[in-house]
Amino acid sequence: MLSLDRLRTLDALARHGSVSGAAEGLHITTSAVSQQLAKLEREVGQQLLAKHGRGVRLTDAGRLLAEHAARILSQVALAQSDLEAQRGQVAGELRLSAFPTAARGLFPTALATLRAAHPGLRLRTCELEPEPGIQGVVRGDLDLAVVLDWYNKPMALPDGLVKASILDDPADVAMPAGHPLARRDEVDLGEFAEDEWITWGQGEFCHEWLMFTLRSRGVEPILGHRAAETHTQLALVAAGLGVCIAPLLGRHPMPAGVVTVPLKQRVRRHVYVVWRADADRRPSIRAAVAALRAAGESVG
Repeated sequence: MLSLDRLRTLDALARHGSVSGAAEGLHITTSAVSQQLAKLEREVGQQLLAKHGRGVRLTDAGRLLAEHAARILSQVALAQSDLEAQRGQVAGELRLSAFPTAARGLFPTALATLRAAHPGLRLRTCELEPEPGIQGVVRGDLDLAVVLDWYNKPMALPDGLVKASILDDPADVAMPAGHPLARRDEVDLGEFAEDEWITWGQGEFCHEWLMFTLRSRGVEPILGHRAAETHTQLALVAAGLGVCIAPLLGRHPMPAGVVTVPLKQRVRRHVYVVWRADADRRPSIRAAVAALRAAGESVG
């Protein structure tokens, strides 16, 4: 009989593409991954891996078994979800990620609520941008990921995921207190054509959204500085080094010397949580979603 643990190791290798990636995803050593796969090859009596440069690749037999392993593990997850639902207890381990401002603005309240209400639930969290968070849920490395898209730039979700809205997060323009537009009740993005913008990292979803939105308003942005975290961006604004988009979630306390002004055409990002459909009935998933939604309601 095939070992479920060894099938899980093969599945991790197929998903991550390397022994080191599989080891990191499974939280074991690379030698443990190699040993599990060697035992699996002996069990099936076929070569599953072949050397490929400095790494390995799946053989035809390896890819075939990996496809079966993914389906088997999905069915096992569904069985576990159904059993957990029948038992009705919020317990076990729950792995969550969130993009930085959501981790700052939602996790402290939501996780404290979960811990107080469900002491048998072990919570493991990390900060991840939306795309890697979604990938982690698809791969099974995460149970839940808090992600976002923007009112004018939705993010496509892979099949097999379920999502729930947490909040619509309004965003303003943050500028130094001495900026000519700082005393305005509202502004238009076109008025910042001569300003330096402080933005997110190259290729990040929010950066691509900002470039798309500014250019749609006829502004070719002048990029001054990049920072992943909102408070780093706001510190640069406070130093007089540019302007930035400042969503409400996770931005308080505001540094001295920074003013936020709403846009005439209101800008919002949609914050939501995603999980695998085969885990939909798990009480721990439902409890976490409820706690995140309650935390979202307190933002303001």
